[in-house]
Amino acid sequence: MASLTTSSCLIFLLALLPPLAAVAVPRRHRFLPLQLAPVNASEPPTTFLEVDRPIQPPRGSVGPCSALLLSDSFGYTYGRPPATASYVPPECLAAARARGGSLALAVLEWSADCRGRQFDRIFGVWLSGAELLRSCTAEPRPNGIHWSVSRDVTRYAALLSEPGEVAVYLGNIVDSTYTGVYHANLTLHLYFHPTTPSPPPPPHSDLVLPISRSLPLNDGQWFAIQNSTDAQSKKLAIPSNTYRAVLEVFVSFHSNDEDWFTHPPNEYIEANKLSSNIGNGAFREVIVKVNEDIVGAVWPFTVIYTGGVNPLFWRPITGIGSFNLPTYDIDITPFLGKLLDGKEHEFGFGVTNALDVWFIDANLHLWLDHKSGKTTGGIVSYDTSTSANVDSEFSGLDGRFMSSASRHVSATGWVESSHGKVMTTFYQRFSYKNSNVYSKNGSEQVVNQTIDVKSGVFTTNGAVLHSEEVVHQVFPLYLFSGTSDEVGDEYSLVSAVKLGINEKRVSGGEQGFSYSSLRNAQSARGSMRVKGNLVTSGYGENHQVYKYLGTHGCYFRDVSSKNYTIIFDHSDDSCLKGSRDKDSRLPSR
Repeated sequence: MASLTTSSCLIFLLALLPPLAAVAVPRRHRFLPLQLAPVNASEPPTTFLEVDRPIQPPRGSVGPCSALLLSDSFGYTYGRPPATASYVPPECLAAARARGGSLALAVLEWSADCRGRQFDRIFGVWLSGAELLRSCTAEPRPNGIHWSVSRDVTRYAALLSEPGEVAVYLGNIVDSTYTGVYHANLTLHLYFHPTTPSPPPPPHSDLVLPISRSLPLNDGQWFAIQNSTDAQSKKLAIPSNTYRAVLEVFVSFHSNDEDWFTHPPNEYIEANKLSSNIGNGAFREVIVKVNEDIVGAVWPFTVIYTGGVNPLFWRPITGIGSFNLPTYDIDITPFLGKLLDGKEHEFGFGVTNALDVWFIDANLHLWLDHKSGKTTGGIVSYDTSTSANVDSEFSGLDGRFMSSASRHVSATGWVESSHGKVMTTFYQRFSYKNSNVYSKNGSEQVVNQTIDVKSGVFTTNGAVLHSEEVVHQVFPLYLFSGTSDEVGDEYSLVSAVKLGINEKRVSGGEQGFSYSSLRNAQSARGSMRVKGNLVTSGYGENHQVYKYLGTHGCYFRDVSSKNYTIIFDHSDDSCLKGSRDKDSRLPSR
C-alpha cells in the first residue's frame, strides 16, 4: 500500500530536518496551512480555479444531458477503500443512438467544497478500472472554499456506453488539527450530434482496457513506484482484430519526489551528510514497456500542487495542471504485430532515479476492425537511445550542478486489415537541461530547467500519406528559495516560481487539417515567516497569462491574484482577422 497521501501529496508528517545552524539546505517541510487573520463566519467561501480554456460543445450539437455519478464526503479516508457507485449509461445516450445521433462531447465535472484546515490531497477517478481524472485538492480555510474541475472524456465513449463501476480515491486524514472534510459531486455531461447532417466517423477508440490495479483496494487503483529499481506491470490480451493502439499514461509524483527537479546529486548529499530522501539528482524519466520493448517514455510536466513551495501562491489561482493533471499518449501501433497472437502481454512502468513515490497507470485505447475477425502485422524498424550527464562543482553546502539528458524512441510497423496495409511510424525526441545552484552556505537555491519534447505519428497506405500528427512541447521552470532571519526554530522563507507550457500541435488526414498553439505562463512570488512547522505570517501573489490559438478558435486570459483575492482578470475568446502570429507556425518534425 502506498504511504500517506498529501500533495507532497504524501508528505503528511515528514520528520523535521536538523536546525538551520546545523544544516541549511534543503528545507522539505510540509507547512501547516496558514490562516492570515480571523475570518468573518459570514464571509462567503473562496472559489479556487485553474486557468484553462473552457470546454465548448461542437457547433450544432445538442445538450447537455447530465447525470450525477457519485456524491460523497471524504473525511478520514486514508488506507480505506475508495468511494464507489454503480455506473449505468444515461438513458439519453441510448436514446440518441436509437435516433441515429452520436456522442459529440462528454465532460466529467468534479465539484467540491471544504472548510477548516487540511493539507492538499491527490485523488483519482476511475470507471471500470480506467482512470478518467487525476487531480489535487485545494487547501481550505475556515470560511470554506469551493472549486470545480472539468475534463473532456469523449475519448472514453466506449466505456461510457457500458455498465460499470465508478471509483474515487482521496486519501485524507481528519483529527483535532486537520479538520477539513472534502464534500464532492461527480457529474457527467453529454452532448450529441443531431441525426442530420451525418457527423464524420468518431475518432475515439472502440475499446478501452485499463492498465491499473483492480478493486478491492484500500488505496487508489494506480501503481505505486517506490524507487528507481521498482517496476509495476499488468498482463492483458488484446482482441485479434485490433488495427490501432494508443497508451494514455497518468503520472504524478509525491513524497520525497514531489520536488524532484530541485534534488542535488548523491555525492553532494553524502559529502554534507544530508538526508538521502532528497538525492538521486534532478532528472526523472518514466519508462513504458510492452514485454521487454521500451515503447515510449514520459518526461513529465513539473506540476506544483496547491501546497507546494509557498501555499499562498496558489490561493485562489492554482498551479498549472494541479487540478487537471496532464496525461501522455504513446502510440504503440507499430508493435501490434507482436501482440495479435491472442496471448497475454506485459505492460509495465518504471521511473529512472525515482525516490518514493510515483503513482502511474494507463488506459489502452484500441481501434477494432469490425469487418474482419483477424488483423496481421509486423515491425519494420525500432530504435531507442538515451544519454544523461551531471557536472558537479561544490564546496561544503554551496555548489553548482548541471544536468542534461536526451532520449530517442522510434518504431515503424505495419498492420493489414480491411483498411488495407497501413504503415505507422511513431517517434519521441526528448532533451533536458537543469541548473541547480546553492549559495550563501546552502540557504539559497536557484533552479533553471527546460524539458523539450517532440513526438509524431505518421501513417501511410501504400505511397499515400494517410494521417499525420506532430506535437512540440517545451516546459520551462525557474525556482528560487531562500531562508534568512534565523532565530532559534524561527526563520523567513522567500520564494519565487516561474513555470509554463509552450505547445505547438498540427495534424492532418481524412478528418481534415488542424493546428493549435498554446503559451501558458505562470509567475508567483511571496514570503513566509515560519516557526517550527507553522507559518505565522506571509503573502503570495500569482500572475498567469494563457494564450491559445487554433483552427477551431482562440482563447486569451490574463489574471492575477494576491492572498485569496483576484486583483484583475481579463479574458477574450474572439479570434480577430490577422491574429495569427509566429506562435501559430507549425512545429518542426
